[in-house]
Amino acid sequence: MTDTTTKQTATYLTPEAHARLQAELAHLKGEGRTEISQRIEEAREEGDLKENGGYHAAKEEQGKMEARIRQLEQLLQNVTIGDAPADDGVVEPGMIVTIEMFGEEEKFLLGSREIIGDDEDLTVYSEKSPMGAAILGHVPGDVTTFNAPNGKSIEVKVLSATPYSS
Repeated sequence: MTDTTTKQTATYLTPEAHARLQAELAHLKGEGRTEISQRIEEAREEGDLKENGGYHAAKEEQGKMEARIRQLEQLLQNVTIGDAPADDGVVEPGMIVTIEMFGEEEKFLLGSREIIGDDEDLTVYSEKSPMGAAILGHVPGDVTTFNAPNGKSIEVKVLSATPYSS
């Protein structure tokens, strides 16, 4: 049994996910900002801003869009772009991992939610999370532990690791 505490700093993305996120960022910073500004201006022209639901909705949407722009910029600043990892059974970002924890099996993608976008209903754990960091580099059959946020030590057994493909 090993205790792993290493952490990676970059987020892993497939080339497809990176291109999709770059395109989304470009759209939001260009057409998206122009569109929301026009909607705010049109709503502003309707009169009293205190009781103008269209204005408040557009301002709220603008705030969400700006938050997404900041999120994408931060994510794309520190990213590792690569093809799907080798199908060698070693746990690494971009892998669908099956583990046994508390006597139950759990299957998830190790990496960033951005790898799969909104298309799939798949649980995602960051390789930077305590469990993600603990299982990195392990192979099926390995048992490792990590400290949960509540301070408890949790044992995890790696059952399988295969590359994610969209």
